[in-house]
Amino acid sequence: MKSIKTVFLALALGAAAVSCSGDKKKGIDYNQFKTEVKLTAEQEKNFNEITAKYQQLQEQNFQAAKAQGGNMDRVALGIKNEELRAQQSIEMATVLDAPQMEKFNKFVDENSRKRPRYDNALLEKIKTEAQLSEDEFKVVNAANDAFEKAFNDAHDVYHGNNDLAKEYWEKFDTQRKAAIQKALSPEHYTKFEEIVKEIQFKGRK
Repeated sequence: MKSIKTVFLALALGAAAVSCSGDKKKGIDYNQFKTEVKLTAEQEKNFNEITAKYQQLQEQNFQAAKAQGGNMDRVALGIKNEELRAQQSIEMATVLDAPQMEKFNKFVDENSRKRPRYDNALLEKIKTEAQLSEDEFKVVNAANDAFEKAFNDAHDVYHGNNDLAKEYWEKFDTQRKAAIQKALSPEHYTKFEEIVKEIQFKGRK
């Protein structure tokens, strides 16, 4: 079995390492949500306070990461933003009713920037439905982590160019699958491929 360290190195070498000169980013437009869901005056006041608070925290995280310059850790930033969205959802549940919360969570999910990787739900599905051993699953996780790091490390190369970003995503995805194929039995890999066949590059809006 190919070692996890080797899997990680193979993808890391494929990433271009350049310094970040800036990052034009977009946040979620919560005013759009308010046109879709009727809020009371009190709800809107609290809604605005909560979303402003978490947008400020997200901006603070971004500026702290940006201050790292060429060593900006986009994986760590993505994890922090996921945690903030989860905390925001918990706080927002004290303001919105259940149907509103369902729409809010759906809205945030559709409009937030996702980490470019198999998410935890998909990883669990792969492990269960492909009946992976613990060793096989460790390689899947390592290849997935290496894919995310390689794609993020190349960010400054494809930034602002969706076509180029797609090329990099597909290149690293091919490497991710090749590493996984070497570790899984043929039967398990066939099932793995079936599970992830719908996973494609999604350009940013």
